[in-house]
Amino acid sequence: MTALTLKPAAAPGPRADAIVIGVAKAGTGPVVAPGAEAVDQAYDGGLAGVLKTLGASGAEGELTKLPAPAGLDTPLVVAVGLGAEPEADAGYDAEALRRAAGVAARGLSGTKKAAFALPVDGPGALAAIAEGVLLGAYAFDAYKESPKDEKAKNDGGPLGEAVLLGGAEGEDGYQAAVDRATAIGEELNRARDLVNTPPNDLDPEAFAAVAQAAADEHGLTIEVLDEQALKDGGYGGILGVGGGSASTPRLVKLAYQHPEADKHLAYVGKGITYDSGGISLKPAGHNETMKCDMAGAAAVFAAVVAAARLGLKVNVTGWLALAENMPSGSATRPGDVLRMYSGKTVEVLNTDAEGRLVLADALWAASAEEPDAIVDVATLTGAMVLALGNRTFGIMANDDAFRTSLHEVAEESGEPAWQMPLPEHLRKGMDSPVADIANMGERMGGGLVAGLFLREFIGEGITWAHLDIAGPAFNEGGPFGYTPKGGTGTAVRTLVRLAEQTADGDLG
Repeated sequence: MTALTLKPAAAPGPRADAIVIGVAKAGTGPVVAPGAEAVDQAYDGGLAGVLKTLGASGAEGELTKLPAPAGLDTPLVVAVGLGAEPEADAGYDAEALRRAAGVAARGLSGTKKAAFALPVDGPGALAAIAEGVLLGAYAFDAYKESPKDEKAKNDGGPLGEAVLLGGAEGEDGYQAAVDRATAIGEELNRARDLVNTPPNDLDPEAFAAVAQAAADEHGLTIEVLDEQALKDGGYGGILGVGGGSASTPRLVKLAYQHPEADKHLAYVGKGITYDSGGISLKPAGHNETMKCDMAGAAAVFAAVVAAARLGLKVNVTGWLALAENMPSGSATRPGDVLRMYSGKTVEVLNTDAEGRLVLADALWAASAEEPDAIVDVATLTGAMVLALGNRTFGIMANDDAFRTSLHEVAEESGEPAWQMPLPEHLRKGMDSPVADIANMGERMGGGLVAGLFLREFIGEGITWAHLDIAGPAFNEGGPFGYTPKGGTGTAVRTLVRLAEQTADGDLG
């Protein structure tokens, strides 16, 4: 993990291997953003002209490296685009700063130390930069052979240290902002690690062990239900999904409690550590990334640990519904009927609609504790990807105000989301002639059908929302902003921000 150091904006530039500055896009060409005054002065006030000559425009995500002139304690200047220059007296958007810092941190992989002189007009801006650095510098190299030569070493590995210019350590709010960004960044990156870990090394038992270790480290309470305990408790959904695998399922309850809290949030995560589709086998070309089908559980796990590290005045319980969905002689078949933990029966028409089955059991278990709100997170449906694309997750809820509040929280956190409905007419499509409900309904609007199915397993009177993160949870394309290729950690920041607002008495 990249180390963060805080320095005053007025201090001389620290000795570093590079200094990062912001460049905005204006009608006349690139404009040097606030924070880079000392660097611009070293170019005799002509830095914008030099950047323009090199083809820089200040567009978001643009990265330009140039040698530093005499007078700077660094050999390299890195100019990163911030997008359009804001209106007079308006600061730079937090997400623009977050993305710019992420681009720069990724572009400085293999670098020991870099100073970041991006625009800072308060703790919020500094927090965004810190977060962007930590997320953008992320690299998953646990399975790569050690570099054989110096060039390979320089081309890989995260930035070693980032010196953030813009707020002194003793100034109100600045160190707290960096500390918050560090806690969230480290836990979000741990969620990414879990998503990226191959399924032969992260089965349900191994995931539960990771949760146990975190509970021991951070003073969380944990309960792990193994296969026998699930049988004894009647968790038919989780058992039905995990029955075809040699790796037995688990239900993990991970709880953070604050002694002064008067609100309780329950987060429920889909944790399919590998999804072959079961007997309803996925077609060729759709299996290769299915290690990511536990991204919801990874997000819930990370959010609970982050809440504990931040000491939030709210109780947060995470439920990780862990199973591996495989085809075998003991696997659930299309046409089988499962009796769920709630007592309802479900006719399984498609074993590849398995996430809603494990979530249903966990949602009912979470409901039994009567929390103030439940939020489930799942890579649930391809239909949501078709609807919203690869970078936006859908939000459904049984309460309009809560859905709107969650949308605002997500956008504030820098996570693109969109509110989706739960049309009542789609419920009829899940009627079954042999069971209380089927796990499939109408094909069109399949993401909404899945939400309606989950709603059936929420306790009466409990506020609930469902985040379908199937699109943004795993990035199969190239990296962008602070988002790497592979696991992204989507929804962690939304869940943490919701917990913070609830702790402050602002639960929507």
